[in-house]
Amino acid sequence: MTKPLGAASIKVLIRGGGDLASGVAWRLHQCGFRVCIAEIEQPMAVRRKVSFCEAVYDGEAVVEGVKGLLIRYPQETSNIWEQGHVPVLVDPRAESRLVTKPHVFVDAILAKKNLGTSISDAPLVIGLGPGFEVGKDAHYVVETNRGHNLGRLLSSGCAERDTGSPGPVQGVTTDRVLRAPATGIWQNTADIGDLVKQGDVVGNVGGEPVSARIDGVMRGLIHPGIRVSQGLKIGDIDPRGVRRFCYTISEKALAIAGGVLEGIMRTYAR
Repeated sequence: MTKPLGAASIKVLIRGGGDLASGVAWRLHQCGFRVCIAEIEQPMAVRRKVSFCEAVYDGEAVVEGVKGLLIRYPQETSNIWEQGHVPVLVDPRAESRLVTKPHVFVDAILAKKNLGTSISDAPLVIGLGPGFEVGKDAHYVVETNRGHNLGRLLSSGCAERDTGSPGPVQGVTTDRVLRAPATGIWQNTADIGDLVKQGDVVGNVGGEPVSARIDGVMRGLIHPGIRVSQGLKIGDIDPRGVRRFCYTISEKALAIAGGVLEGIMRTYAR
């Protein structure tokens, strides 16, 4: 049986800093856990206004009042925790775990497959979404597919397979997603929070225009100046048209975060 620990004593390393990973980080931070994020060198999160990975570009990122700060070395995590913030590291393979020795390791990159996470990476390993098998890759898996089981903590088996289709928002699925029309450098002309109409040009990739396919509000756009490949998701339009949704964590992210929190509490709070 795992020895019970208080939240302030539990170190959590999250691999990934996009909006879903950041929702998990935010909720765990609010509960008092010591959370650190390991990110890639050039994050491509669409919902940048609620993603701690933006600290990689700007040095810091604030998500619903919680500040993430970019650090260079894992030894700096304790100092950032003492300041009440979330440390963010450029650490694609999450090798900082060898230094920080987290109690919990969460693979939240949502790659739809396991890109190297091992059940031995920490005393408690939690995988988000498809690509992980309980008992083989992780101790628990959290369901990420929208529907009845969203956020459910799985103690056996695997999460549901990727549907390949975005979840519906007011019945709109693929049309709300912006994709690169070509390979090249992405530059935006619209910003997150802007109201757009169907047909409005919101940016371009290598000179090829990217246009809105529906009316709504720009909920997300990847960081400008990034080289993208044709077909890559680069933006998201919310047909509800509510600006504040662009700057707050989604219900999906909070549900998934609840599953992660349950896994930690099952392991360390008994």
